[in-house]
Amino acid sequence: MKVISTLEIVDVQTGERTALRSFDYLIEAPNWTSDGKRLIYNSRGCLYSFDIATCELVQIDSGFAAECNNDHVLSFDNTKIAISHHTKEDGKSRIYILPMEGGEPVLVTPNAPSYLHGWSPNGAELAYCAERNGQYDIYTIPVDGGVEVQLTDSPGLDDGPEYSPDGGHIWFNSVRTGLMQIWRMNADGTEQTQMTFDESNNWFPHVSPDGQTITYLSYRKGDVDPGDHPANKDVEIRLMASTGGDYRTLVQLFGGQGTINVNSWSPDSKRLAFVSYVVEE
Repeated sequence: MKVISTLEIVDVQTGERTALRSFDYLIEAPNWTSDGKRLIYNSRGCLYSFDIATCELVQIDSGFAAECNNDHVLSFDNTKIAISHHTKEDGKSRIYILPMEGGEPVLVTPNAPSYLHGWSPNGAELAYCAERNGQYDIYTIPVDGGVEVQLTDSPGLDDGPEYSPDGGHIWFNSVRTGLMQIWRMNADGTEQTQMTFDESNNWFPHVSPDGQTITYLSYRKGDVDPGDHPANKDVEIRLMASTGGDYRTLVQLFGGQGTINVNSWSPDSKRLAFVSYVVEE
């Protein structure tokens, strides 16, 4: 089986899609840099910087971290990248930070597995999903490491935590109601509030830089187990106001895992980057 990956941009008002480049291998999870010029994605364990204007790509030096997954986040000032790397010792995901231009990674979370998703706007904390004592919940930790703080404690999976641009909220997805749905809580974990209620499995909420809109990935009910987000499924990229309410389908595509695992909003909140896939037998 061969996977063809296409890196795309979509206009959130018109729905017009622009294919930037196709790859005859798997790429995942584009972050959009704050200058609007580049997309950062992962492929085959490494990170790459893609120039939108020229379509040229450069591998980012991540030192020993050559088993990165699609959980990578840029600091709000775009000087650093935080990554989830599967360590050589036990193969489990841990979180590291390295300079934006590349360099030696510094360990943040010695406990594993830890899957990164959010960086606070003030630069002080990371938010992540972690399995501790057999349960996956959401945690935060100072960027320099230290004691992690557990924010959720519910049976089943809580995942995908991401800060709002004002730092007041963390958005996440939770299976606690039976289907995977989008939730929001205060940054300290209080007032956990369900925000989507449709008959779908909804993953990975991403807040637009202007704080007005949420995008997320939606799987059809019955296509997947509520706690799973596999690749190679018919999915939708949806939009919803950050105050809640009805959603609007922006893109229907073949994708899933790798499509929008990380925040891929353009800095002007007008476009989204994502990856679609074709599977060849």
